[in-house]
Amino acid sequence: MKSQDLEQARNAWTYRGQQRPPFAVAPAEGQESVWDYPRPPAYVPDPRLVEVYAGEQRIARTERAIRVLETGSPPAFYLPPEAVDQDRLRPSAHRTFCEWKGEAEYFDVEGSAGWISNALWRYPRPEAEARVIAGWFAAYPSLLQCFVAGEPVRAQTGGYYGGWITDELVGPFKGEPGTGHW
Repeated sequence: MKSQDLEQARNAWTYRGQQRPPFAVAPAEGQESVWDYPRPPAYVPDPRLVEVYAGEQRIARTERAIRVLETGSPPAFYLPPEAVDQDRLRPSAHRTFCEWKGEAEYFDVEGSAGWISNALWRYPRPEAEARVIAGWFAAYPSLLQCFVAGEPVRAQTGGYYGGWITDELVGPFKGEPGTGHW
């Protein structure tokens, strides 16, 4: 993406975390509002146990995840390469582009019931701000069973975004109907 196009994409966002919009749910004690997350995103280490399963097969486990916190979205959890059973992955031709992270490559995952298409992604050569997650894997909880400290993760609506919804979060969340302008 050309730098002028990249800057235009970055500037297109209405909300950037500086002020919670009036439609945002106020967090209770021990909760986080996704509307308090910044844009560009923050990359925050998370020491909780994170596990990812494809059916009955565990494909990832770590206590060294990085949560990517971005305005309006539940965090995506990125897992270090050594935490992922890469023998159960095959590269996919699918690619996407994030104006903050760069080009993502995708992987199909072998589970107990067969292959799951485009279930994991990573940024092999991310933009400068995202270098901390270079080569780390993220998982779609809509396709895989994901857990944070034993809590089952709920998938972010919409299919495109891979945010992990846990009880500690309040929204509304990007990806729901009518949220394209966020």
